[in-house]
Amino acid sequence: MADKKPAILSLGEKQVELPVLTPTAGPDCLDIRKLYAQGDVFTYDPGFTSTASCDSEITFIDGDKGELWYRGYPIEQLAEKSHYLEVCYLLLHGELPSEEQMVDFENRITRHTMVHEQMHYFFRGFRRDSHPMATLVGVVGAMSAFYHDSLDINDPHHREVASIRLIAKLPTLAAMAFKYAMGQPFVYPKNDLDYASNFLHMCFSVPAENYKVDPALARAMDRIFTLHADHEQNASTSTVRLAGSSGANPFACIAAGIACLWGPAHGGANQAALEMLQEIGTVDRIPEYIKRAKDKDDPFRLMGFGHRVYKNFDPRAKVMKESADEVLDLLGIENNETLKVAKELERIALEDEYFVSKKLYPNVDFYSGIILSAIGFPTSMFTPIFALSRTVGWISQWKEMLSDPQNKIGRPRQLYVGSDKRDYVPVDKR
Repeated sequence: MADKKPAILSLGEKQVELPVLTPTAGPDCLDIRKLYAQGDVFTYDPGFTSTASCDSEITFIDGDKGELWYRGYPIEQLAEKSHYLEVCYLLLHGELPSEEQMVDFENRITRHTMVHEQMHYFFRGFRRDSHPMATLVGVVGAMSAFYHDSLDINDPHHREVASIRLIAKLPTLAAMAFKYAMGQPFVYPKNDLDYASNFLHMCFSVPAENYKVDPALARAMDRIFTLHADHEQNASTSTVRLAGSSGANPFACIAAGIACLWGPAHGGANQAALEMLQEIGTVDRIPEYIKRAKDKDDPFRLMGFGHRVYKNFDPRAKVMKESADEVLDLLGIENNETLKVAKELERIALEDEYFVSKKLYPNVDFYSGIILSAIGFPTSMFTPIFALSRTVGWISQWKEMLSDPQNKIGRPRQLYVGSDKRDYVPVDKR
């Protein structure tokens, strides 16, 4: 990270030099760490949209070009040629694994998928109609009560064991949350299935009959995991880092990330997109909603179109569209009105001049919602699936933060706009 000639900030008669940091890719950054000490001022940046909270080697996004890299590898290449557990290894360790390393890593994940049997009792404490995300926040946080041998964040071996456990057990816990809400018995993981197939088996198999995972559905599921594995310093990742900066154990940090992801503005986007399709209801009502979407005075917005970061197109959406088409061809949409609405709305959005000119293309949430619905998941499971996908990204960011010599507890400043100093007045004189 080479430094350029410093920028000069003039504050009245005082001048402050701000080092300019040049990243591998992306815009330069002004280093303001000493701004308060030297200039007696803070910066003001609600939402931190112009502030880098850390340096990272994990993920890079170029919203203008529509690019997403994991450790330098374009997401399109990884989604086409790789698979989720190989991507997990890449995010955790920085390089793609050798064949021997891949076999070892997959074996370690596979053999840690079972959870402590007493964790079953936690689920029974929740109401049957509890949202699976509420359940997941609780049981992931509770992992710290069961796995005491991986809580020392200063021990590299503990960090590694916790990482493996979280990646391995999140699908099991998410599937248990799903089964509990359905009123069905829990299904144990199977070591002869791959990661995505194992998750589908735990969700949809029942003791009364055999369940065979369709390879096409498993591949689509694996792509959803891969495309959601990490996404730079988003709200939930920043939450994990902030929690981790206090020295909290890894299970608590990931539970905090899951809680943040639950927000509809973050992890609930694909659920919102599908609920919008269900609201539209039938293909003949689409023109009515298109008209509303174009009306600037109407608060209605099409969910699943456009993206805050990607200004042209979401590179993940291209890959997800292929999977959506494959899944819909496999399962058929003739008898599913919601999926018919989705396909027609997609066609209009890709051809209509209003949407094209404003770059309101279908995004990854639009397509992932279609896939998950077609597979058979209710909308309440969309965000838990997002959470288990993103777990490896959270862990990678958490581990990177702990190994950073510049790491310190997060403590944002504020612009105080309350009352000036005033004296207390006794109640009988007010």
